[in-house]
Amino acid sequence: TALGLLMLTTTAQPSTTKALRFGHLWDGTRLMDNATVLVSDNKIVAVSSGNTKVPAGAEEIDLRKYTAIPGLIDLHTHITYYWDHAEGTKPLRQATPRRTADQLFEAAFDNARKTLETGVTTIRDLGASGGVDYRMRDAVNSGQKVGPRMFVASSGLSAPRGGTPNTLDQWRQAVATRVQAGSDWIKVYGSRGSFQSVDTTQTLTFDEMKAIVDASHAAGKPVAIHSYGASGVHDAVLAGADSVEHGIEVDDATFKEMVKRGTVWVPTIDHNRYYVDSKDEYQFAPDTIPPLQDYIQKNFEATARAFKAGVKLGLGSDAVYSGFGQNTG
Repeated sequence: TALGLLMLTTTAQPSTTKALRFGHLWDGTRLMDNATVLVSDNKIVAVSSGNTKVPAGAEEIDLRKYTAIPGLIDLHTHITYYWDHAEGTKPLRQATPRRTADQLFEAAFDNARKTLETGVTTIRDLGASGGVDYRMRDAVNSGQKVGPRMFVASSGLSAPRGGTPNTLDQWRQAVATRVQAGSDWIKVYGSRGSFQSVDTTQTLTFDEMKAIVDASHAAGKPVAIHSYGASGVHDAVLAGADSVEHGIEVDDATFKEMVKRGTVWVPTIDHNRYYVDSKDEYQFAPDTIPPLQDYIQKNFEATARAFKAGVKLGLGSDAVYSGFGQNTG
């Protein structure tokens, strides 16, 4: 049985020293037997193996039937997508008026708590509005709130709906706006596809992606590009994206380019599984479920090929609303 080691230190504890005894501990590079983790004021101060002497006055906690692991990382969440399960509401049809930014800031920490309880101690949040994700990140970093360490993107960049497309200079300005606001990552929507829709239509050209990536990198910010389909994944990789989110039917040449460039692929396989399992909760139409199931299988097939090719893969749940607490799949 695995126990999220860092999660043990994030929940509120009295100011004291604790010695956690584990049968085994994986530190990310090696497995240690008969391990002791010394925690003081909710911070890990020492990790050792063998017959470690515990400081006088420390509380010993026997967890030797467990194997400890570092806190997990979820590379794709939407932490501010909160649903309180109020009667008569659904995740995508909640009560009106909408919560204020202050209300959402407080409410979304329920998602943060559930995330920590799964053993996830760091998240990359790829889509929020109203600057709430910035506030949550800063509140955790300052110790004001308990939650996973957060790297955030605020609202993603997406093609205008109808009308005139953005110029390349307008895309560069959009990047500058996100950077100035405090984004750690720049999130880009390079295709359609979301919730019950598995539409793979590419919505940004290679030149648009390249302008966004170049502007972001010039400002010292990495870029994550969303693409449900193969063409968008291909262009995102060639444009220099640091990570690509979702994707099916990716060709071997693109995987080879990912390996060459060190691009991380986050296939987010489990999020469509969650939509299938929660179809009644979301009130998805019956005819939307088979395409979701087909996408899952194509996701698995592409991920297996990517692994064999040596692509760097990242775990990303794409957790939204009631998906938090399941975001380790």
